[in-house]
Amino acid sequence: MKAAPVADLALVGGTIHPGPGDEVVRDGTVLVRAGVITAVGRPPVPSAVQRIDCSGCAVTAGLRNSHVHFFERMWAGAEAIPATELARQLQDAFTAYGFTGVFDTGSMWANTRCIRDRIESGEVPGPRIRSTGEGLVPTGGLPPDIVLGLMGVMKFPAPEIADAAQAAAAARKLLEDGVDAIKLFLSTPRSGSLPENAVRAAVDAAHHAGRPVFVHPNSVAEVLTALRAGVDVIARTTPNSGAWDAPILAAIAERQAALTPTLGLWNQFARHDRVSARERIAVAAAGQLRAWIEAGGTVLFGTDMGAVDPDPSPEYTSMAEAGMTFTEILASLTTAPAERFGDSQRLGRIAPGFHADIAVFEGDPSRDIRALAKARYTVRAGRVIHRTHNGGFP
Repeated sequence: MKAAPVADLALVGGTIHPGPGDEVVRDGTVLVRAGVITAVGRPPVPSAVQRIDCSGCAVTAGLRNSHVHFFERMWAGAEAIPATELARQLQDAFTAYGFTGVFDTGSMWANTRCIRDRIESGEVPGPRIRSTGEGLVPTGGLPPDIVLGLMGVMKFPAPEIADAAQAAAAARKLLEDGVDAIKLFLSTPRSGSLPENAVRAAVDAAHHAGRPVFVHPNSVAEVLTALRAGVDVIARTTPNSGAWDAPILAAIAERQAALTPTLGLWNQFARHDRVSARERIAVAAAGQLRAWIEAGGTVLFGTDMGAVDPDPSPEYTSMAEAGMTFTEILASLTTAPAERFGDSQRLGRIAPGFHADIAVFEGDPSRDIRALAKARYTVRAGRVIHRTHNGGFP
Protein backbone atom coordinates (compact mmCIF):
# COMPACT_ATOMS: atom_id res chain seq x y z
CA MET A 1 0.00 0.00 0.00
CA LYS A 2 1.33 3.43 -0.93
CA ALA A 3 1.57 5.93 1.93
CA ALA A 4 -0.67 8.98 1.74
CA PRO A 5 1.42 12.02 0.83
CA VAL A 6 2.21 14.80 3.27
CA ALA A 7 0.33 17.67 1.63
CA ASP A 8 -0.13 21.23 2.78
CA LEU A 9 -3.62 21.26 4.27
CA ALA A 10 -6.30 23.69 5.33
CA LEU A 11 -8.99 22.27 7.60
CA VAL A 12 -11.72 24.85 7.17
CA GLY A 13 -15.13 25.64 8.62
CA GLY A 14 -15.01 23.54 11.77
CA THR A 15 -15.41 24.32 15.46
CA ILE A 16 -11.83 24.15 16.71
CA HIS A 17 -11.00 23.09 20.27
CA PRO A 18 -7.31 24.09 20.46
CA GLY A 19 -6.90 22.45 23.87
CA PRO A 20 -8.98 21.48 26.89
CA GLY A 21 -10.57 24.61 28.33
CA ASP A 22 -9.19 26.90 25.60
CA GLU A 23 -11.47 29.34 23.84
CA VAL A 24 -13.28 27.61 21.00
CA VAL A 25 -12.77 28.96 17.46
CA ARG A 26 -15.98 28.68 15.46
CA ASP A 27 -15.92 28.47 11.68
CA GLY A 28 -12.15 28.35 12.00
CA THR A 29 -9.22 27.15 9.96
CA VAL A 30 -6.14 25.08 10.77
CA LEU A 31 -3.25 25.47 8.33
CA VAL A 32 -0.72 22.64 8.03
CA ARG A 33 2.60 22.74 6.21
CA ALA A 34 5.03 19.81 5.98
CA GLY A 35 3.22 17.98 8.76
CA VAL A 36 3.29 20.90 11.23
CA ILE A 37 0.50 23.29 12.24
CA THR A 38 1.36 26.81 11.09
CA ALA A 39 -1.78 28.82 11.90
CA VAL A 40 -5.06 28.46 13.81
CA GLY A 41 -8.03 30.82 13.64
CA ARG A 42 -9.03 32.62 10.46
CA PRO A 43 -5.82 32.95 8.46
CA PRO A 44 -5.93 33.41 4.67
CA VAL A 45 -5.78 30.08 2.85
CA PRO A 46 -3.28 29.88 -0.02
CA SER A 47 -4.87 28.75 -3.26
CA ALA A 48 -2.51 25.80 -3.70
CA VAL A 49 -3.33 24.25 -0.33
CA GLN A 50 -5.58 21.18 -0.18
CA ARG A 51 -8.82 22.10 1.61
CA ILE A 52 -10.66 19.75 3.94
CA ASP A 53 -14.23 20.80 4.65
CA CYS A 54 -14.94 20.52 8.39
CA SER A 55 -18.32 22.29 8.36
CA GLY A 56 -20.57 21.03 11.15
CA CYS A 57 -17.67 19.21 12.78
CA ALA A 58 -15.56 19.54 15.91
CA VAL A 59 -11.80 19.72 15.39
CA THR A 60 -9.48 18.56 18.19
CA ALA A 61 -5.92 17.42 18.58
CA GLY A 62 -5.49 13.76 17.68
CA LEU A 63 -6.69 11.51 20.48
CA ARG A 64 -4.65 8.98 22.44
CA ASN A 65 -5.79 5.69 23.91
CA SER A 66 -3.34 4.98 26.73
CA HIS A 67 -4.48 1.40 27.44
CA VAL A 68 -4.69 -1.02 24.50
CA HIS A 69 -3.33 -4.49 23.72
CA PHE A 70 -2.00 -5.93 20.47
CA PHE A 71 -2.35 -9.47 21.82
CA GLU A 72 -5.43 -10.64 19.94
CA ARG A 73 -5.01 -13.31 17.26
CA MET A 74 -5.84 -10.78 14.54
CA TRP A 75 -2.40 -9.19 15.06
CA ALA A 76 -0.39 -12.46 15.08
CA GLY A 77 2.27 -12.90 12.42
CA ALA A 78 2.25 -9.16 11.75
CA GLU A 79 5.04 -9.37 9.21
CA ALA A 80 2.86 -11.51 6.91
CA ILE A 81 -0.48 -9.66 7.17
CA PRO A 82 -1.19 -8.06 3.77
CA ALA A 83 -0.88 -4.28 3.92
CA THR A 84 -4.51 -3.66 2.97
CA GLU A 85 -5.73 -6.01 5.68
CA LEU A 86 -3.45 -4.58 8.36
CA ALA A 87 -4.53 -1.06 7.40
CA ARG A 88 -8.18 -2.04 7.72
CA GLN A 89 -7.59 -3.57 11.17
CA LEU A 90 -5.77 -0.45 12.36
CA GLN A 91 -8.60 1.68 11.03
CA ASP A 92 -11.30 -0.43 12.67
CA ALA A 93 -9.48 -0.41 16.01
CA PHE A 94 -8.07 3.11 16.17
CA THR A 95 -8.04 5.65 13.37
CA ALA A 96 -11.78 5.52 12.66
CA TYR A 97 -12.21 6.86 16.20
CA GLY A 98 -9.72 9.71 15.86
CA PHE A 99 -6.82 7.99 17.64
CA THR A 100 -3.43 9.13 16.38
CA GLY A 101 -1.53 7.54 19.26
CA VAL A 102 -1.90 4.44 21.44
CA PHE A 103 0.01 2.87 24.32
CA ASP A 104 0.07 -0.92 24.17
CA THR A 105 0.30 -2.21 27.75
CA GLY A 106 1.04 -5.88 27.23
CA SER A 107 1.68 -7.86 24.06
CA MET A 108 4.34 -9.84 22.20
CA TRP A 109 6.95 -7.11 21.71
CA ALA A 110 8.57 -8.46 18.55
CA ASN A 111 5.16 -8.66 16.87
CA THR A 112 3.96 -5.25 18.04
CA ARG A 113 7.27 -3.69 17.01
CA CYS A 114 6.70 -5.13 13.53
CA ILE A 115 3.30 -3.43 13.32
CA ARG A 116 4.86 -0.16 14.44
CA ASP A 117 7.68 -0.48 11.92
CA ARG A 118 5.24 -1.06 9.08
CA ILE A 119 3.32 2.06 10.08
CA GLU A 120 6.41 4.22 10.51
CA SER A 121 7.83 3.11 7.16
CA GLY A 122 4.71 4.51 5.48
CA GLU A 123 3.58 1.09 4.26
CA VAL A 124 0.28 1.26 6.17
CA PRO A 125 -1.55 4.18 7.78
CA GLY A 126 -1.87 3.94 11.53
CA PRO A 127 -1.35 5.59 14.91
CA ARG A 128 1.86 6.26 16.78
CA ILE A 129 2.46 3.14 18.86
CA ARG A 130 4.27 2.90 22.17
CA SER A 131 4.48 -0.46 23.93
CA THR A 132 5.49 -2.13 27.16
CA GLY A 133 6.01 -5.41 25.32
CA GLU A 134 5.38 -8.48 27.44
CA GLY A 135 4.05 -7.72 30.90
CA LEU A 136 5.84 -9.05 33.97
CA VAL A 137 3.64 -11.58 35.81
CA PRO A 138 3.94 -13.45 39.11
CA THR A 139 5.39 -16.96 38.90
CA GLY A 140 2.72 -19.40 37.77
CA GLY A 141 0.34 -16.59 36.90
CA LEU A 142 -0.07 -17.12 33.16
CA PRO A 143 -3.49 -18.40 32.04
CA PRO A 144 -3.63 -21.92 30.56
CA ASP A 145 -3.66 -22.23 26.78
CA ILE A 146 -7.35 -23.12 26.66
CA VAL A 147 -8.24 -19.87 28.44
CA LEU A 148 -6.05 -17.82 26.09
CA GLY A 149 -7.76 -19.48 23.15
CA LEU A 150 -11.23 -18.67 24.47
CA MET A 151 -10.15 -15.06 25.06
CA GLY A 152 -8.88 -14.77 21.48
CA VAL A 153 -5.36 -14.04 22.70
CA MET A 154 -2.25 -15.31 20.92
CA LYS A 155 0.07 -17.49 22.97
CA PHE A 156 3.45 -15.95 23.77
CA PRO A 157 5.90 -16.19 26.66
CA ALA A 158 5.95 -13.50 29.34
CA PRO A 159 8.57 -12.96 32.05
CA GLU A 160 7.54 -14.62 35.33
CA ILE A 161 8.96 -13.03 38.45
CA ALA A 162 8.90 -13.80 42.16
CA ASP A 163 11.30 -11.36 43.79
CA ALA A 164 13.17 -8.09 43.38
CA ALA A 165 16.18 -9.58 41.58
CA GLN A 166 14.02 -11.30 38.98
CA ALA A 167 11.88 -8.18 38.53
CA ALA A 168 14.91 -5.95 37.94
CA ALA A 169 16.50 -8.42 35.52
CA ALA A 170 13.29 -8.91 33.52
CA ALA A 171 12.67 -5.16 33.32
CA ARG A 172 16.24 -4.47 32.18
CA LYS A 173 15.98 -7.15 29.49
CA LEU A 174 12.81 -5.60 28.07
CA LEU A 175 14.31 -2.13 28.18
CA GLU A 176 17.40 -3.35 26.34
CA ASP A 177 15.06 -4.78 23.70
CA GLY A 178 13.64 -1.29 23.15
CA VAL A 179 10.26 -1.17 24.90
CA ASP A 180 8.82 2.22 25.81
CA ALA A 181 7.66 1.29 29.32
CA ILE A 182 7.36 -1.60 31.77
CA LYS A 183 4.07 -3.27 32.72
CA LEU A 184 3.53 -5.39 35.82
CA PHE A 185 0.54 -7.60 36.58
CA LEU A 186 0.50 -7.45 40.37
CA SER A 187 -1.52 -10.65 40.69
CA THR A 188 -3.56 -13.08 38.61
CA PRO A 189 -6.33 -15.59 39.42
CA ARG A 190 -3.58 -18.25 39.51
CA SER A 191 -1.09 -16.42 41.73
CA GLY A 192 -0.59 -14.33 44.82
CA SER A 193 0.42 -10.67 44.73
CA LEU A 194 3.91 -9.50 43.88
CA PRO A 195 5.85 -8.17 46.90
CA GLU A 196 6.39 -4.42 47.05
CA ASN A 197 10.17 -4.76 46.78
CA ALA A 198 9.75 -6.57 43.44
CA VAL A 199 7.50 -3.80 42.13
CA ARG A 200 9.97 -1.19 43.35
CA ALA A 201 12.89 -2.99 41.68
CA ALA A 202 11.14 -2.93 38.31
CA VAL A 203 10.21 0.73 38.81
CA ASP A 204 13.81 1.64 39.66
CA ALA A 205 15.11 -0.13 36.53
CA ALA A 206 12.56 1.61 34.30
CA HIS A 207 13.06 5.05 35.81
CA HIS A 208 16.84 4.67 35.52
CA ALA A 209 16.25 4.27 31.77
CA GLY A 210 13.80 7.19 31.68
CA ARG A 211 10.78 4.97 31.06
CA PRO A 212 7.40 4.88 32.86
CA VAL A 213 5.81 1.91 34.60
CA PHE A 214 2.21 0.68 34.31
CA VAL A 215 0.59 -1.76 36.71
CA HIS A 216 -2.49 -3.95 36.52
CA PRO A 217 -3.92 -4.14 40.07
CA ASN A 218 -6.77 -6.25 41.37
CA SER A 219 -7.34 -4.84 44.85
CA VAL A 220 -7.11 -1.76 47.04
CA ALA A 221 -3.96 -3.18 48.62
CA GLU A 222 -2.28 -3.59 45.24
CA VAL A 223 -3.09 -0.02 44.21
CA LEU A 224 -1.46 1.20 47.41
CA THR A 225 1.56 -1.05 46.83
CA ALA A 226 1.96 0.35 43.33
CA LEU A 227 1.72 3.97 44.45
CA ARG A 228 4.22 3.46 47.25
CA ALA A 229 6.62 1.81 44.81
CA GLY A 230 6.55 4.85 42.52
CA VAL A 231 4.50 3.45 39.63
CA ASP A 232 3.52 6.02 37.00
CA VAL A 233 0.19 4.66 35.70
CA ILE A 234 -2.45 2.56 37.44
CA ALA A 235 -4.01 0.74 34.51
CA ARG A 236 -7.47 0.10 35.93
CA THR A 237 -9.86 0.74 38.78
CA THR A 238 -10.63 -2.10 41.22
CA PRO A 239 -14.40 -1.94 41.86
CA ASN A 240 -14.63 -5.44 43.31
CA SER A 241 -12.41 -4.49 46.24
CA GLY A 242 -14.36 -1.61 47.77
CA ALA A 243 -13.79 2.12 47.99
CA TRP A 244 -10.33 3.64 47.72
CA ASP A 245 -9.73 4.72 51.29
CA ALA A 246 -7.70 7.42 53.06
CA PRO A 247 -4.24 5.78 52.66
CA ILE A 248 -4.75 5.50 48.90
CA LEU A 249 -6.04 9.05 48.61
CA ALA A 250 -2.99 10.31 50.52
CA ALA A 251 -0.68 8.30 48.25
CA ILE A 252 -2.42 9.66 45.14
CA ALA A 253 -1.86 13.21 46.32
CA GLU A 254 1.77 12.49 47.16
CA ARG A 255 2.81 10.40 44.14
CA GLN A 256 0.96 12.25 41.35
CA ALA A 257 0.40 9.04 39.38
CA ALA A 258 -2.03 8.65 36.49
CA LEU A 259 -5.04 6.34 36.12
CA THR A 260 -6.74 4.75 33.14
CA PRO A 261 -10.16 4.03 34.70
CA THR A 262 -11.39 1.41 32.15
CA LEU A 263 -14.96 1.86 33.37
CA GLY A 264 -16.42 0.29 30.24
CA LEU A 265 -14.39 -2.85 30.91
CA TRP A 266 -16.35 -3.54 34.09
CA ASN A 267 -19.66 -3.01 32.34
CA GLN A 268 -18.69 -5.63 29.77
CA PHE A 269 -17.33 -8.11 32.31
CA ALA A 270 -20.51 -7.83 34.40
CA ARG A 271 -22.91 -8.12 31.49
CA HIS A 272 -23.94 -11.68 32.48
CA ASP A 273 -24.77 -10.66 36.06
CA ARG A 274 -27.99 -9.40 37.58
CA VAL A 275 -28.84 -5.74 37.15
CA SER A 276 -28.18 -5.03 40.82
CA ALA A 277 -24.69 -6.53 40.57
CA ARG A 278 -23.90 -4.54 37.42
CA GLU A 279 -25.07 -1.34 39.04
CA ARG A 280 -22.99 -2.01 42.16
CA ILE A 281 -19.83 -2.48 40.09
CA ALA A 282 -20.51 0.64 38.01
CA VAL A 283 -21.11 2.78 41.09
CA ALA A 284 -17.95 1.49 42.78
CA ALA A 285 -15.74 2.11 39.73
CA ALA A 286 -17.18 5.60 39.21
CA GLY A 287 -16.60 6.38 42.89
CA GLN A 288 -12.95 5.34 42.61
CA LEU A 289 -12.50 7.58 39.58
CA ARG A 290 -14.05 10.55 41.40
CA ALA A 291 -11.85 9.90 44.45
CA TRP A 292 -8.78 9.81 42.22
CA ILE A 293 -9.63 13.16 40.63
CA GLU A 294 -10.49 14.79 43.97
CA ALA A 295 -7.11 13.65 45.35
CA GLY A 296 -5.31 15.38 42.49
CA GLY A 297 -4.48 12.37 40.35
CA THR A 298 -4.17 12.57 36.57
CA VAL A 299 -6.64 10.69 34.35
CA LEU A 300 -5.55 9.14 31.05
CA PHE A 301 -8.15 7.80 28.66
CA GLY A 302 -7.88 4.05 28.14
CA THR A 303 -10.28 1.31 27.14
CA ASP A 304 -8.23 -1.90 27.55
CA MET A 305 -8.91 -2.49 23.85
CA GLY A 306 -8.20 -6.12 23.10
CA ALA A 307 -10.02 -7.14 26.25
CA VAL A 308 -13.01 -5.04 25.07
CA ASP A 309 -14.31 -3.98 21.67
CA PRO A 310 -12.62 -1.02 19.94
CA ASP A 311 -15.58 1.40 20.09
CA PRO A 312 -14.69 3.95 22.80
CA SER A 313 -18.28 5.21 23.19
CA PRO A 314 -19.03 3.14 26.33
CA GLU A 315 -15.94 4.53 28.04
CA TYR A 316 -16.81 8.12 27.13
CA THR A 317 -20.35 7.63 28.41
CA SER A 318 -19.20 6.03 31.65
CA MET A 319 -16.66 8.78 32.32
CA ALA A 320 -19.33 11.42 31.78
CA GLU A 321 -21.77 9.57 34.03
CA ALA A 322 -19.04 9.47 36.70
CA GLY A 323 -19.00 13.27 36.63
CA MET A 324 -16.16 14.11 34.24
CA THR A 325 -16.79 17.13 32.04
CA PHE A 326 -16.08 17.33 28.32
CA THR A 327 -13.00 19.42 29.10
CA GLU A 328 -11.69 16.80 31.54
CA ILE A 329 -12.34 13.93 29.13
CA LEU A 330 -10.67 15.82 26.27
CA ALA A 331 -7.65 16.44 28.51
CA SER A 332 -7.43 12.71 29.28
CA LEU A 333 -7.25 12.09 25.53
CA THR A 334 -4.82 14.87 24.55
CA THR A 335 -2.84 17.08 26.93
CA ALA A 336 -2.64 14.64 29.85
CA PRO A 337 -0.90 11.83 27.90
CA ALA A 338 1.29 14.39 26.13
CA GLU A 339 2.48 15.70 29.48
CA ARG A 340 2.78 12.27 31.11
CA PHE A 341 4.83 10.77 28.28
CA GLY A 342 7.03 13.76 27.42
CA ASP A 343 5.32 15.07 24.27
CA SER A 344 3.74 18.27 25.55
CA GLN A 345 5.80 20.55 23.31
CA ARG A 346 4.69 18.85 20.10
CA LEU A 347 1.48 16.87 20.67
CA GLY A 348 -1.86 17.24 22.44
CA ARG A 349 -2.91 20.69 21.21
CA ILE A 350 -3.87 22.47 18.00
CA ALA A 351 -1.30 25.24 18.02
CA PRO A 352 1.37 26.62 15.69
CA GLY A 353 4.55 24.58 15.82
CA PHE A 354 2.81 21.39 16.99
CA HIS A 355 2.70 18.20 14.93
CA ALA A 356 -0.43 18.09 12.79
CA ASP A 357 -2.10 15.24 14.67
CA ILE A 358 -5.73 16.27 14.29
CA ALA A 359 -9.15 14.62 14.58
CA VAL A 360 -12.34 15.90 12.97
CA PHE A 361 -15.58 14.66 14.51
CA GLU A 362 -19.15 14.77 13.26
CA GLY A 363 -21.33 16.62 15.74
CA ASP A 364 -20.57 18.47 18.96
CA PRO A 365 -18.83 16.39 21.65
CA SER A 366 -19.20 19.21 24.17
CA ARG A 367 -22.93 18.48 24.06
CA ASP A 368 -22.86 14.74 23.37
CA ILE A 369 -19.59 13.06 24.35
CA ARG A 370 -20.38 10.12 22.06
CA ALA A 371 -19.52 12.34 19.10
CA LEU A 372 -15.86 11.70 19.94
CA ALA A 373 -16.35 8.22 18.47
CA LYS A 374 -17.42 9.53 15.05
CA ALA A 375 -14.28 10.69 13.27
CA ARG A 376 -14.81 12.07 9.78
CA TYR A 377 -11.08 12.61 9.29
CA THR A 378 -8.01 11.55 11.24
CA VAL A 379 -4.76 13.29 10.40
CA ARG A 380 -1.37 12.21 11.67
CA ALA A 381 1.68 14.45 11.05
CA GLY A 382 -0.11 16.02 8.10
CA ARG A 383 -1.21 12.75 6.50
CA VAL A 384 -4.89 11.86 6.30
CA ILE A 385 -4.90 8.34 7.72
CA HIS A 386 -8.68 7.94 7.93
CA ARG A 387 -11.63 9.48 6.13
CA THR A 388 -15.24 8.39 6.03
CA HIS A 389 -16.13 9.66 2.57
CA ASN A 390 -14.39 7.05 0.44
CA GLY A 391 -14.87 4.06 2.68
CA GLY A 392 -11.91 4.56 4.95
CA PHE A 393 -8.15 4.77 4.65
CA PRO A 394 -6.49 6.61 1.78
